[in-house]
Amino acid sequence: MTMRPWVWAWAAAGLAFVITLMLTSGRGAGELAYAALSFGAFAAIVGLGQMLVITLGPGNVDLSIPACMTLSGTLALKTMGSDPNTAILGLVVALATGFGVGCVNFLLIWLLRLPPIIATLSASLIYQSLAIWSNRGLRIKPPEGLADFATGRFVGVPNVAWVALILAVIVWVILERAVWGRWLLASGQNARAARLAGIPVEAVRAATYLSVSVFAALAGYLLASFSGGAALNMGAEYLLTSIAVVVIGGSSIAGGNSNVPGVIGAALFMFLLVSMLNSYGAGAGIKSVLTGTIIIAIVIAASTRRSRQ
Repeated sequence: MTMRPWVWAWAAAGLAFVITLMLTSGRGAGELAYAALSFGAFAAIVGLGQMLVITLGPGNVDLSIPACMTLSGTLALKTMGSDPNTAILGLVVALATGFGVGCVNFLLIWLLRLPPIIATLSASLIYQSLAIWSNRGLRIKPPEGLADFATGRFVGVPNVAWVALILAVIVWVILERAVWGRWLLASGQNARAARLAGIPVEAVRAATYLSVSVFAALAGYLLASFSGGAALNMGAEYLLTSIAVVVIGGSSIAGGNSNVPGVIGAALFMFLLVSMLNSYGAGAGIKSVLTGTIIIAIVIAASTRRSRQ
């Protein structure tokens, strides 16, 4: 049991939680846990989508997540215009935006044969420009009911954390029980063998890139509602975070292996790590350096383990 990768992500989150409490003399344990569940939920949602893409195999990654979040959140809030009873309409607009982003990303990869890194990074500039054009410096507040939901709680747990948990369960069931999940894992392990076995590899790839964009759009919609508006840089920190939670959570960067519980644990760890650094008085740059170092260390450890096997 202790050898499962997701255990280490949760253990790291627990250790970071304890150290942070020690630095604050044990004060605010409940508030820290609540904040970790709230902010970790957004990292978990985008991390689940990124995990599906990385599972496709080497070279597959979506770098348009931050721009997709910003564009979806902006268009959703602009459509709702702070009017009551428009939350469902805003959600539809956000998800439709994410679906469109996913379609464009996949078409760039499939039709133009662009590497996913180049395709999604280049496309993200267009999405961000559209968000800037749509926003035009205006900060539209979400409808009151939607804001109350995004910042509210149920049985003491943040509503956004419940959303992340429900999505995690759905993704886990699909990967473990559904045919598409087996197709995805097989495609990531050996795409050529999967094609010879009759698996529609390109259809699986298309569905995966659509999924990550829809997840990012949902995260953008919830984050804009949670923070009271859609800022143009609101998705920036989730570029590195979406990759970090996948790697730290134990999913293989070589593809063919995913780890849903690990993504959730790693998302909590990432927030608690920042909280711990803040308690130490470390600057924002230290977070990026430390996150990058952790990712590199895990990649090296995983590569060493595979070479020994």
